[in-house]
Amino acid sequence: MTITEQIIDLSPPPTVAPRVFVVVPAFNEERTIQSVIDGLRRCGFQRMLVVDDGSTDQTAMQARLAGAEIVSHLLNRGLGAALGTGIAAALRLGAEVIVTCDADGQHDPVDALRALTPVLQGQADVVIGSRLLGAGHMPWRRRVANGIANVVTLLLFGIWTTDSQSGLRVFSREAARRIELSSDGMEVSSEIAGEIARNGLRCAEIPITSIYTDYSLSKGQGFRMGLRTLGKLILRKAAGRKR
Repeated sequence: MTITEQIIDLSPPPTVAPRVFVVVPAFNEERTIQSVIDGLRRCGFQRMLVVDDGSTDQTAMQARLAGAEIVSHLLNRGLGAALGTGIAAALRLGAEVIVTCDADGQHDPVDALRALTPVLQGQADVVIGSRLLGAGHMPWRRRVANGIANVVTLLLFGIWTTDSQSGLRVFSREAARRIELSSDGMEVSSEIAGEIARNGLRCAEIPITSIYTDYSLSKGQGFRMGLRTLGKLILRKAAGRKR
């Protein structure tokens, strides 16, 4: 399965309905969470749901001051668990469309707005924002790591995407309901791609801007974490075959 890049219209919608929820997983992001929420609000998003994944700093307080709704984990459980919690909470609250967005300021909120259009117009069930197709220079180490992750995702799950590790995605309600996440950690990004393929969902990529700072670069996966993520993906695939 190859994700299409042919989108008819990427113009942002004139207004963002209150049934559109942005899920922002966050762990110790007190430095950036307010600016992320403020940027989303300036772009017209009304419902921001921050999943405070066991932070030991003031992430939850800063997010609340910015006007976000908060769901908290008592302990740090990982990106996959935070996304699963946030998506489930958004569905319970009546979300018709769910956007996921990183909390470190890496994404331009205008791209989140643009990514809504294919789902709102019924052109796609899922949209993935690709940093490799858009503006902004991805450091070469991350480019290599991302390329390896893309190949692994293809080999394990049979789906090709230019940015399998992107945190900016849009799901229709039905797509979000059908995707089943079991990963707690960073491997969730490849798991989502696998779930898109397993469910036969219509998925498209759009180019997005990547905004790298020393802070956002410090938040990514290192080499050892990448190896652990790869190992978890292989184990998950093997377990799936046994069922």
